[in-house]
Amino acid sequence: MSSFMSASIGRKFLMSITGIFLISFLLIHLTLNLFLTFDDSGDLFNLAANFMATNPFIRIMEPMLAIGFVIHIIWSGWITLENMRARPQKYEFGDQLLSWWAPAKNMFLLGSMIMIFLVIHIFNFWVKMKFTGDPLLAGVHVGGAEMHNAYALVSNLFKNPWYDLLYIVGGILVGLHMSHGFWSAFQTIGFSNQIWLKRLKCLAITIGVVFALGFCFIPLYFMIKF
Repeated sequence: MSSFMSASIGRKFLMSITGIFLISFLLIHLTLNLFLTFDDSGDLFNLAANFMATNPFIRIMEPMLAIGFVIHIIWSGWITLENMRARPQKYEFGDQLLSWWAPAKNMFLLGSMIMIFLVIHIFNFWVKMKFTGDPLLAGVHVGGAEMHNAYALVSNLFKNPWYDLLYIVGGILVGLHMSHGFWSAFQTIGFSNQIWLKRLKCLAITIGVVFALGFCFIPLYFMIKF
């Protein structure tokens, strides 16, 4: 097992598994955030956020999610460094300019940019909800239950056009990263024949577009309505 994980294919396999796990998390995260646009009173989003914060299963999954992110980041960096060492000649500057947009060649760069966006996002929301608190989180009653006013905190930040633009860029980066990462992950774990690969690539592009549009829709909604 140790020799498998130390080999390149073993690290790629682990990165693929953590990547698929993180895609499922992003799907839940996107679904929750879309509740922001369904109900301007904030009740629906507050109920969903409270469920995520108090559900025992979700609370168990949180540290696993954090570990998944760390492993995914470390392994992607390791694989990128190995590829750079194995490359006999570096890309010419012109080639880099022509291919900067290609996810297959720039997964680590895309992932690094997403990581910066993620850190900003965590600092603005998760840290305040879990540790530091915020006046906007003052308790509200929804359906007879008292809970944090997560909607006030989140919607207030989305009313900032600069953060909206950052979020849109982050959503596009997530879509690009996922459009290659999804089919590549399944290829690594064994779906490598041409029939399945074509289907997975088509599905990956669709998923990437859906995620990008979904994440971009939320800030655009606040920019237009507020």
